Amino acid sequence: MNVYKYMWASGSVHRAIQAHIKKGGWLKRRTNLVGTSNADFPSGDPGMYQLDVTLRRGQNLAARDRGGTSDPYVKFKLGGKEVFRSKTIHKNLNPVWDEKTCILIDNLREPLYIKVFDYDFGLQDDFIGSAFLDLTSLELNRQTDVTLSLKDPHYPDHDLGSILLSVLLAPREEQREVTMLMRKSWKRSSKTQSLRLSDLHRKSQLWRGIVSVTLIEGRELKAMDANGRSDPYVKFRLGHQKYKSKIVPKTLNPQWREQFDFHLYEERGGIIDITVWDKDAGKKDDFIGRCQVDLSTLSKEQTHKLEMPLEEGEGYLVLLVTLTASAAVTISDLSANSLEDQKEREEILKRYSPMMMFHNMKDVGFLQVKVIRAEALMAADVTGKSDPFCVVELNNDRLLTHTVYKNLNPEWNKIFTFNIKDIHSVLEVTVYDEDRDRSADFLGKVAIPLLSIQNGEQKAYVLKNKQLTGPTKGVIYLEIDVIFNAVKASIRTLMPKEVKYIEEENRLSKQLLLRNFIRMKRCVIVLINAAYYISSCFDWDSPSRSLAAFLIFLFVVWNFELYMIPLALLMLLAWNYFLIISGKDSRQHDIVVEDMLEDEEEEDDRDDKDSEKKGFMNRLYAIQEVCISVQNILDEVASFGERIKNTFNWTVPFLSWLAIVALSVFTIILYFIPLRYIVLVWGINKFTKKLRSPYAIDNNELLDFLSRVPSDVQVVQYHELKQDPSHSPSKKKKNNPG
Repeated sequence: MNVYKYMWASGSVHRAIQAHIKKGGWLKRRTNLVGTSNADFPSGDPGMYQLDVTLRRGQNLAARDRGGTSDPYVKFKLGGKEVFRSKTIHKNLNPVWDEKTCILIDNLREPLYIKVFDYDFGLQDDFIGSAFLDLTSLELNRQTDVTLSLKDPHYPDHDLGSILLSVLLAPREEQREVTMLMRKSWKRSSKTQSLRLSDLHRKSQLWRGIVSVTLIEGRELKAMDANGRSDPYVKFRLGHQKYKSKIVPKTLNPQWREQFDFHLYEERGGIIDITVWDKDAGKKDDFIGRCQVDLSTLSKEQTHKLEMPLEEGEGYLVLLVTLTASAAVTISDLSANSLEDQKEREEILKRYSPMMMFHNMKDVGFLQVKVIRAEALMAADVTGKSDPFCVVELNNDRLLTHTVYKNLNPEWNKIFTFNIKDIHSVLEVTVYDEDRDRSADFLGKVAIPLLSIQNGEQKAYVLKNKQLTGPTKGVIYLEIDVIFNAVKASIRTLMPKEVKYIEEENRLSKQLLLRNFIRMKRCVIVLINAAYYISSCFDWDSPSRSLAAFLIFLFVVWNFELYMIPLALLMLLAWNYFLIISGKDSRQHDIVVEDMLEDEEEEDDRDDKDSEKKGFMNRLYAIQEVCISVQNILDEVASFGERIKNTFNWTVPFLSWLAIVALSVFTIILYFIPLRYIVLVWGINKFTKKLRSPYAIDNNELLDFLSRVPSDVQVVQYHELKQDPSHSPSKKKKNNPG
């Protein structure tokens, strides 16, 4: 029996207890919890408890902003893992939250840590103070009001304010059967796998809905620059999810037309924090205004047009917000395999059959990932062991396994399913070591493009380092199945690529700047060599080559038609395909890029060790920002050239075949239809697009296509390393559903 599924099925137990507590009312008592004990606390195994916490308010919190105030929010941590995060109260040292949360407890001797932070959008949040609540001092089934003084270990004498809570601790009678099942399963198991409370909270990673946001425009924003204008951009935040819009220069009425999705984890909705900023080169960006969207007030399955006035500023933001039901994202044990159930398998295959090509265009395919086990992992703890758990990511969808404690050869045996929105997405599987008192340690990672997956094959993937450039210790055994609709996938390729919200901040790196410069130089050298080759034909350096070029020039110019341009590109693709299938392709793995990436990794390691010694670099904000811009521009230009090359080199066959189809269509159109009619249709479409669809998001299909083609850096990162001969997985072949 799946214990996790039983405990969290539909949240019914959780809601039943909450209803019971509300009926019984709240018993109120104020007490000092320091140094007290509870005679009722059982000496044996206490089983499961439920802790209902109401975060009341804060008093006299420390100011962390320049204006003598703070934007405080609170985190609750249990067993080293975050179990609750409050909303942010802006510009208030005496905030009132009145937020309730329910926490499952399996060990009363683990204290509940309360940490308070000052929210700084775009920057690292400032620490205000922390406290802890001793759960063994609480009386069972009795409401208790608690006042906790905040402390900072670095400044123990500072008065940082206090936090007021109301807590109620009660045994989970409903969980006795589950606890017995756990105990029986532990006795039967030959391996020690501790199912801790943090594992139960990971089930909350399954989101209940999708919030689709379209940022349309701003109106009458406040002028922040000396020229009477601004360079506005917008930041969105829903819980831990963030999104930043592009910058629109020199305007008070910006047009963004950007669309993105957030995951909705709370049934009651949630609040999207929105702030508008003016971009200033060389100094800190200016704050224009803020607003909030309360999702609990919006009806589901309906698009809402919102005109949000900005608080603490001027102007409005125009948004489109849609709440939809959750996609089919699940976590289960190996026993619950949807693809092995013949009925479910046929239903999935039918959903993505060619007959359904125009139904729900956002639902491109289905992904099932079996995370089976890992072997020979790195020892991250002083005991020579690790506490590994696995994070499975597909774009912004992120799910976790449970933790296997004190084990270098863990077995998870979990199945994750995702809906595929873009077949060119990359599945990332990362192994971490869980640490109680600090952030998890990185053990290894693999990145697998969906189009490179061989269905139904259990493979041992060699774990790589953070930069995905070289191996680290250990292998992970995965079995992956991908089912998708090729027509939907092709259409989706010509639409904007989904932005990943959890991305590393751009940083200035000497090695990264050099790498991008060398990549850019290689692209320029190709163009220069082509120009020299053409020039040599004019100079008759090689008479035979010049004569052939001259005859080709006369023939092409005399017979030139516009359709010959896509036809020539089509012939180049076909020629490279012929070279590949005939085995005459002389292309080799890009050693130059791989060496540069390894050098960059070494520099990252040095940066981590010497970060405290490089404070001077951080103070040179203006120079650093300019260098980062140059670094990113070099990367974009080099990536653009590499993606064009990789399209014609058949690096991703699906995209090259799609290019062949598109070029064939363009050739036929240009051959049979006069150019004036084509230009006329294009112009009418452009002029009437805004009238037909006022809130349509502009995009360039060619650039969207190229964004799916990997650059040389990504080719190296996605390259599968050869396995150690000692790790030979038992391959299990099934019928290929794709």
